[in-house]
Amino acid sequence: MSKLLKFIALAVVIILVAAVLGWWWYLRSEPMEPPELPGVSERGKMEFGGHSRSWLTYTPATRAAQPALVLVMHGSLGDGEGMRSATRFSFDVLAERHGFVVVYPDGYRRHWNDCRAGADYAAKLENIDDVGFLRALVQRMVAEQQVDPARVFATGLSNGGQMAYRLGLEAPELVAGIAAIAASLPVPASSDCQPSGQAVAALVMNGTEDPVNPYDGGTVEIFGNSSRGEVMSSLDTAAYWAELAGYIGAGERRVWSDRVPDDGTTVESTEWLLPGQLPVSLVKIVGGGHTVPHPVFSMPRILGPTCHEMDGAEVVWRFFSAASAATR
Repeated sequence: MSKLLKFIALAVVIILVAAVLGWWWYLRSEPMEPPELPGVSERGKMEFGGHSRSWLTYTPATRAAQPALVLVMHGSLGDGEGMRSATRFSFDVLAERHGFVVVYPDGYRRHWNDCRAGADYAAKLENIDDVGFLRALVQRMVAEQQVDPARVFATGLSNGGQMAYRLGLEAPELVAGIAAIAASLPVPASSDCQPSGQAVAALVMNGTEDPVNPYDGGTVEIFGNSSRGEVMSSLDTAAYWAELAGYIGAGERRVWSDRVPDDGTTVESTEWLLPGQLPVSLVKIVGGGHTVPHPVFSMPRILGPTCHEMDGAEVVWRFFSAASAATR
């Protein structure tokens, strides 16, 4: 009996050690202390659609006159504070540098009601009006922060990127540009959005080794859950927005300099950019995963490789700046 108990105890220890090592290897995210910035972070709440909705605002110490507003939306099971950390506070740093206001809104029960018709999370099942919530939030920022309603931009990771697509499809008058990271448009059969057919500046930033959102299109699957349905390829997603913007042709391809040769990723882009037309761009992260690129920090390995060739937030803001210039 004592031998059996010893065997069981040893087996338990081995399982616990394996679990800890597995967590450390696949799920651990590199810690980062928030940078010391002179701006102000504050929480906000409102009642909308019968629910209490919340967000986090970062206002830079030196705010531009009628500043731009950037909505940064989290992925599945996340929240605004988590998205702020996932982007390594880069949007806050950029806000201090360029004078815009950043808002990290919280989805309904940690999800956004995006265009994927079959998704089984509460925001979709309860048909939460997230477009209406974000519209009300923008109006609030116009009143409280004096942001320029003509320079409102939306970006997000995964489910948050899908929500940015929904704004571009159904509320293009609200946003001057969108940027989706690790997200592709759902195929028409999997979408319940009502596209306006109006053009909007759009950036798509996807990795070829994304274990969740397949770069070349297909079924989005998370731990066996395929309720999110099928998505278009990353190139077809960008081409959709390019066609809306009036472009004809495949766009101009560019290979970026390999700044970090040992990180296992490289970057290419396809750009549609002509005078008098809204910009559209596909940033292809060869070898990249379901992650936000950052020069130093990595996201959990279970999401695939993190690209260190660039700061994803900086690329997004640079694109938004170009979109803003194109509409003036």
